[in-house]
Amino acid sequence: MTSVAPCPDPFMDNEYLREFATSPRYVRFGPFSVDRQRQQVYRDGGKLRLQGKVYQVLLALIEKQGEVVTREELRQALWPADTHVNYDANVNTTVNKLRQALGESTEKPTYIETVPRKGYSFIGSAEYSDAPFPRAHSAPPENGNPHAEAGSRRWLMLVVIGLIVVGILLGAGVATLWIARFEAPLGR
Repeated sequence: MTSVAPCPDPFMDNEYLREFATSPRYVRFGPFSVDRQRQQVYRDGGKLRLQGKVYQVLLALIEKQGEVVTREELRQALWPADTHVNYDANVNTTVNKLRQALGESTEKPTYIETVPRKGYSFIGSAEYSDAPFPRAHSAPPENGNPHAEAGSRRWLMLVVIGLIVVGILLGAGVATLWIARFEAPLGR
């Protein structure tokens, strides 16, 4: 009887753990940043809820950016050899959840490209750092409400539009008075 050696899970393998310990803690691509030690993903400073296998797929794709990560590699990374699930459906579902979390579409991919009949490729440009990346967008207003700035812009726009309308009405009124003043002597 022949026994099949289980495929190592790269997320639990000792070699992977050694590599993880020596690789940079932070990864950034587009508006996203990953804290690998905390296993957290952020978009513009806000925390995304990427859990378990979805997070693992993201890491697997980023670590081989520009290369094709085969469906078999994802299967080995996500499920132990003795797990009995429909791998194809689960890989598809997991990648779709990741795309949804990143705001991706399959028609116009920004980060995850499907390579037909082979797998997936991370097509974004990831940067690595041992220190946290500075936040790319401005800090929220001091009152702590990130929507306050948008609200104040809306009010400013309404005030400007209101002033334009008042100016037009005032101009129309002055023109009417001016025309009426010169028509009166002509009518006598």
